[in-house]
Amino acid sequence: MASAPIESMIVEDKSEPEKPVDREKTCPLLLRVFCNTGRHHNILDYSRGNVPANELQIYTWMDATLREITSLVKEVNPEARRKGTYFDFSLVFPDMRSPGYRMREIGTTCSGQRGADDSKTLAQARYYNM
Repeated sequence: MASAPIESMIVEDKSEPEKPVDREKTCPLLLRVFCNTGRHHNILDYSRGNVPANELQIYTWMDATLREITSLVKEVNPEARRKGTYFDFSLVFPDMRSPGYRMREIGTTCSGQRGADDSKTLAQARYYNM
């Protein structure tokens, strides 16, 4: 019995390149940032309509990078300016399958050092403004 030839194909992810945002013409979105030292807030801190008390509100655009957001946090938080301070970014969003919220890590930056996630944008992190 003859076997059929096996073919293989490499499929490259050709997602649409990001279109630059015209920040003069595009309305910014409100990004709610909750800073914490040492670890992320517990996911239960976001339950029943509550959020942690230390909210920082940033108006920005979908093309904002994690490095840009880091700089904005450092402007208002003197402790975060120390060289070597790590910023672990996560998105917190409603869990559609059950009551409550879920957390998804999207990247890390470090004050005073270049990193792989510095140029990651909110759009690349699949942030959706609700």
